[in-house]
Amino acid sequence: MDYIRLAKDNEQYCINIRRELHKIPELELDLPKTIAFVKKQLEDLGLEYKEYVNGNGLSCVVEGDQEGPCLAIRADMDALPVAEETGLEFASTHPGQMHACGHDSHTAIALTAAKIINENKDKLKGSVKFIFQPGEEIPGGAKPMIEEGVLENPKVDYIVGMHGGHLADIPTGNIGFKDNEMMAAMDKFTIDVIGKGGHGASPHLAVDPIVISGEILMGLQKIISREIAPVDSALVSVCKINGGFTQNIIPDKVEMMGTARSLDEGVRDVVEKRIEEICDGIAKTYGGSANVNYERFYPVLINDVDFTSKVRNVVSDLFPDDVYEMQKPVMGGEDMAFYQQEVPGCFMFLSNIKAHSDGVCYPNHNSKFDLDETLFYKGIATFLATAFEALK
Repeated sequence: MDYIRLAKDNEQYCINIRRELHKIPELELDLPKTIAFVKKQLEDLGLEYKEYVNGNGLSCVVEGDQEGPCLAIRADMDALPVAEETGLEFASTHPGQMHACGHDSHTAIALTAAKIINENKDKLKGSVKFIFQPGEEIPGGAKPMIEEGVLENPKVDYIVGMHGGHLADIPTGNIGFKDNEMMAAMDKFTIDVIGKGGHGASPHLAVDPIVISGEILMGLQKIISREIAPVDSALVSVCKINGGFTQNIIPDKVEMMGTARSLDEGVRDVVEKRIEEICDGIAKTYGGSANVNYERFYPVLINDVDFTSKVRNVVSDLFPDDVYEMQKPVMGGEDMAFYQQEVPGCFMFLSNIKAHSDGVCYPNHNSKFDLDETLFYKGIATFLATAFEALK
């Protein structure tokens, strides 16, 4: 089979779907318009589907004419709370919401692959299960879909996924691969620093939570520089500090919020423990207190070496000059990791960022983020080759 030709023949179908999805971005685990659109596409293809997460996730199966394993192809469908500034003709019609991470393209590419695989199922050995999930962004849709049985009936043997945009400095048009750890565990922490409010001119009569927060901020950075081995990767970023009312009032409380990332569960444990200890210790030192809420969201995304090798090989046959070997993981998180805890999987990056009209390539999660639609065919062809070749 000529996978590239098949992908190119269906390129406009994919682009049209992406543009329709781009107009209707929805958030987290509530995707009514998106789900209705995806259901309609599956129905038009003659494919039956199952529903998950209160009807906000779907799966459908294409059965081959020959016995074989079950491959899952995963696509995420949710958007971000970002006000779009792309100027595209098919820009978001939902104020304050935008497909700023490329999930519209992930769904479009998977639907196109489903169309082609279904049209050629007589040549398919085994089956392909398409997983369309909500909430890849926090709070995460993969875990509830797994709990509701998306990897069963038929039981999934392998899973593959792809993320578009500009990631890990992969050259444009290349597909990035990495064995083992590819993306970091993603955690969130919130710290309430409690002091005693008072007049700004009488700090000795107050317990200043702003000063305590400053000490905590600097203390947390030393977890990475002095408590984690230099050869290990982790980070702690405080991304929000909120406290105070005006220039002469010391507040009672300051809220801090941030993220912690790591590539090893042992390191993850250390980071969580030390954030709690440092906040408590510093706050008490200055007469205050600190309440820490540490939430673990996504585990480390680990690519199965054997299966990733098979996918890499078939993609290398398709695009011999466009396979990029990532030397280092990225510290972004992905809830694809939950699937790959259950079955061998391969996650890839498709570098297909498109410059804005001002000539700048804006990254994922930016209000001017856009994708080069002429490269979608590479994602389609990759899924096709994986389904028909990698599982032989």
